[in-house]
Amino acid sequence: MAEPIVHERFREGPPSRNGSASGGERTPRPRRTLRLLGPAFVAAVAYVDPGNIAANITAGARHGYLLLWVLVVANAMAMLVQYLSAKLGAVTGRTLADHLGRSLGRRSRLLFWLQAQAMAIATDVAEVVGGAIALRILFGLPLLVGGIIVGVVSMGLLAVQSRYGQRPFERVVIGLLAVITIGFLAGLFVAPPDPVALAEGLVPRFDGAGTVVLAASMLGATVMPHAIYLHAGLVRDRHGTGGGPVTVDRVVRASRWDVALSLCVAGTVNIAMLVLAAEALPGIPGTDTIEGAQHAIAAASGPVIGVLFGIGLLASGLASSSVGAYAGAEILQSMLHVRIPLVVSRALTLLPALLVLALGTEPTAALVLSQVVLSLCLPFALIPLVALTSRRALMGRFANARVVTVIAWIVVALIIALNLALVPSSLAGG
Repeated sequence: MAEPIVHERFREGPPSRNGSASGGERTPRPRRTLRLLGPAFVAAVAYVDPGNIAANITAGARHGYLLLWVLVVANAMAMLVQYLSAKLGAVTGRTLADHLGRSLGRRSRLLFWLQAQAMAIATDVAEVVGGAIALRILFGLPLLVGGIIVGVVSMGLLAVQSRYGQRPFERVVIGLLAVITIGFLAGLFVAPPDPVALAEGLVPRFDGAGTVVLAASMLGATVMPHAIYLHAGLVRDRHGTGGGPVTVDRVVRASRWDVALSLCVAGTVNIAMLVLAAEALPGIPGTDTIEGAQHAIAAASGPVIGVLFGIGLLASGLASSSVGAYAGAEILQSMLHVRIPLVVSRALTLLPALLVLALGTEPTAALVLSQVVLSLCLPFALIPLVALTSRRALMGRFANARVVTVIAWIVVALIIALNLALVPSSLAGG
């Protein structure tokens, strides 16, 4: 049986005195596993970014619970995909972009990077525009000024990671994730879901071309391509520094829990946004924008809920913007084989987002469109991820089981099929 290409920082080492290394057994297993959690919670921020808010609120306000099933299916897909990415990083010590950068020729690398850069720009449009909307809701700031503030703050969060390491960055991002969760779940205490409608929303169906476009934007917002590229790097960077050596088995096992718990949180937030819109916004004019939706939610549920919604949106924009920039820098370095200063790599994705704000583009429409772009970029990340993690010569005994491989390819096929349905619907203006 082939052995996996294990990064040297993950190899077995002698047991440490406090039991934190691979051979120590003094610390109870649940606590040892708990200490390894964190990378997936950073990646999960990508699943509750402002693009999710725009897509899910639009879906709930226009169609009620009709597309709830899309979120459930997409979240299940995301759990599988993020686990495969984490496993790739744990076993090989390399990211998906790094593997592609090493295997593709120069021209192919450049073309692949161009689509990845389009993905990174679409990601930043969602995150910066969403954060700018939140600052206008909370403080009345112009969108362009708010976008600049979000960009600067996200750069500061990245500085935390580069100066103090992975764990302090994780704590900051997880704290923001907690704020996001509170901000978007609070409204459900005032407008609880209808159990019957909730059950009906789990039945897969569409209602015209417009719902297909919305479903694609929800899929692009839920299964995020930049999180696929990033997660392996988060695992590598977290478990390759400090705390003693950790075996691949422990990292892979912990990653299952990490992904399951973090995406349960993210999935709950996504469902809450759609349900809140379905309960509070149907038939109310002006709720096709985030600001209009926030005003309607505040009017229906009270000003405190409206403020919490704005705070959750702001935390979403700040956290997801820094995580997206982290992913963009990783992809840029791996695909082009050059090390570019963080300020430059950040500017490559930030400037287009600021341009959208400067041109006066309707922000919610820009958010939804950005999620469609992300949906179209998904196969370029998913296909090589499934292929690499199924390769026994690369992954050894950690290669995907046959049933996992089959399910993963079905997921890829479903996403591509939805994208093919999306193109004519988008051209028709649905």
